[in-house]
Amino acid sequence: MRTIFYLIRKEFLQIFRDKFIGKAIFAIPIVQMLILVPAVTFEIRNVKMCVIDRDRSVESRALISQLEGSSFFRVTHTTLSGKEAFDLMHRDQCDLLLEIPAGFGKNMGNGVPSRLMVPVNAINATHAQLTWGYVSGVIRDYNLNLAASKTGDIGLSAVPKMDITHRYWYNEMLNYKYYMLPGVLGILVLAIAFVLAGLNLVKEKESGTIEQINVTPVRKYQFIAAKMVPFLVIGLIDLALGIAVGMAVFQMPFEGHALLLFLSSFIFMIAALGVALFVSTFTHTQQQFMFAGFFFMIIFMLMSGIFTPLESMPEWARTINLFNPVAYIMRINRMVMLKGSVFGDIKGDICALTAIALVSTLFAIWKYRKSA
Repeated sequence: MRTIFYLIRKEFLQIFRDKFIGKAIFAIPIVQMLILVPAVTFEIRNVKMCVIDRDRSVESRALISQLEGSSFFRVTHTTLSGKEAFDLMHRDQCDLLLEIPAGFGKNMGNGVPSRLMVPVNAINATHAQLTWGYVSGVIRDYNLNLAASKTGDIGLSAVPKMDITHRYWYNEMLNYKYYMLPGVLGILVLAIAFVLAGLNLVKEKESGTIEQINVTPVRKYQFIAAKMVPFLVIGLIDLALGIAVGMAVFQMPFEGHALLLFLSSFIFMIAALGVALFVSTFTHTQQQFMFAGFFFMIIFMLMSGIFTPLESMPEWARTINLFNPVAYIMRINRMVMLKGSVFGDIKGDICALTAIALVSTLFAIWKYRKSA
C-alpha cells in the first residue's frame, strides 16, 4: 500500500509540475461548460423564408403574417419568380420557400381546397423535419382560425369537441440546456480520464522515465492503479465544478442524490481510464496515442446518445453500445439529475459500467510490459 501511495504522490507532482496543465485541468472544463451548453442545441430559430405570393389577397397576407409572427420564421426575400426563389435556396440564402398560388384567397372564401407549395432545404435532415413540423403547425392553426371565422360560434357549438391537456415531465419548460448539460458533463469527464491519463503514460515512454519504474520491484497492478488515482480525483473535482456552474449559470435542476451521481461517475472514470491506459500500452508516441484515442473518443461520444436517442440507432449500433461506457453514464446523468432516479432505477447501467471497468482495467494491467 505504501508503494502505491508513493507512486500516486509522484504522479500528482508530475502532473502539476507543468503549470499550464495544472491550471488548464480546472479552467478548461468550466469554459467548455459555459460555451457548449448554450451553443449545442437542436432548437430551430430564425428560419430564413422566401415568399412567392402570386395571389396578393387578404388571406395570403394573413398567412404570411401568421408565419412571421412565430418565433421560428423570418421572411428574408419576396419574389414572383420561382427560378429566382430556387436560386436563392441554391445559394443558401433561404431555408424555405412558400409559394401561394393565384386564386388562393378566392378558393378559401368559397370553401374550395387550395394548395400551397413549401420546398424545404433538406441538406440537414433534422433541421428540415423540424422546419416542416413548424410550418405545418402554423398552417394548421391558420386553417382552424379561418374555419372558425366562416362557421361562427353557432356552427362550432354543434361540433363535438374533445379537450386535450398535456404536461411535460422532468423538463416542463422544454429547456434544451437541461438536456444537454448532463451529457456535456459526461463528455468533459471522459476527456479528463481518457486523454490526460493516456498521454501521461505515453509521455513517460517518450522521455524514458518509465524505464526507471520498470526496473524496480513495483508490480504492474500498482503502477496502473497509481496512474488512475490522480485522474480519478481530478475528474471528480471537475465534475463538481461542472455541476456548480450548471446550477449557478443555467439554473440546472438536480432532482436526485449527488452521492449516486458521483459513485456512477467514479465507476465510469475507471472504465474510461482502463481503456485509455490499455490503448497507451501499445502506442509509443503521443502522436500515436492521439490518433488511436481520437478513434475511440469519436465513437464513444457520437454513439453515446448525447445528440440522438439510442433507440433510433440500428440494431448493430445498439449492440456496439453495450460496450460503450459513455452511453451508460449519459443515461445515468440525465436520469439522476432530471428524473431523480434512485439506485434501483439505474442498477443495470451501473452493473454494466462496473463490468466494463473491471475488464478494461484487467486488460491494461495484462498488456503493460515491464522488465523487473
